[in-house]
Order: sequence, then C-alpha cells, then structure tokens
Amino acid sequence: MSLNIDAPPAPRIVTNTDVADYEDAEVFGSQDYRREELQEFLVDGAWERSFNEWAEHTDVTEAQFTVVEDLSLISEFDFFWDDFANRVGYHAPGLPENWKEQNLHPGLTSWGDVSAINAGLTELGQIVSDVLKEEYVDWEAEYEAPEDLPDFS
Repeated sequence: MSLNIDAPPAPRIVTNTDVADYEDAEVFGSQDYRREELQEFLVDGAWERSFNEWAEHTDVTEAQFTVVEDLSLISEFDFFWDDFANRVGYHAPGLPENWKEQNLHPGLTSWGDVSAINAGLTELGQIVSDVLKEEYVDWEAEYEAPEDLPDFS
C-alpha cells in the first residue's frame, strides 16, 4: 500500500525539551542533543526524502493522514542525537488511549484507525532517524565505554 501525498513541511524541533521527559526514549551520557544541526538536515532534504520513502510503504490511509494533519501531529516529532548509543533518537507523536472520550477528531472512528496512525508515525520516526544517521550525520559519538566492561562475545 502507499500514500500518494506530498510531504508536509519538516517538523520544527523544539530545542528546550528534555529527552528524559519522554516515556519512549532513554538517553544516557551527553546532553548535547545537536538538535539545531538535525533541524538543518531535515530542512535540507532529509525530511522530504524520509517522508516519501515512508509514504511508499505505509499502511496509513489518506483519511487517516488527514487526521494526522488536522491534529498537527507532524509538528510534535522530536529528533535528537544520542551520543551514548551513537544514533539519532526520536520521539514520535501519537493519539492518546482516551481519544474517544476526548472526541479528538470526527475522522477517528475505531481503534484500528488509532493504531494505524500511531504505528505509522512511529515507523516514520524510525525512517527519518535512519536516514539522518546514514546520510547526513558525519560526527562520531564522543562517549567512550570503560575498558573494564565484560566481553560477552
């Protein structure tokens, strides 16, 4: 399945968000998240390339993506450098469990829609993270593991 839409503008990474506040992200080590540099990469093409790759394979429908756009969920993405893991981490937005009680959007009619949107946004975040790391990030992690760690190989 594919989603035949143009990529929305790249999310604006908020630089004052503490990654420790996210339940879905755990980062150790440096607090230099390099968000300004990642933002430049997103604007310079990483976002559009990643979004188009995601759209080719996603199970999110156009109606479901309309909900994403109407609720401005794309703007809630966060990307940050995780020096400890030598990766680009991300926080993907999602719809809450109480979506029905909140009457979030008339286009949300089932748990299937909510699940598809949440899974799709997580997949998009992972693709963006991978593209940033593989094609844009040219710095190495500064974290040096202690030499006395056990060898599990």
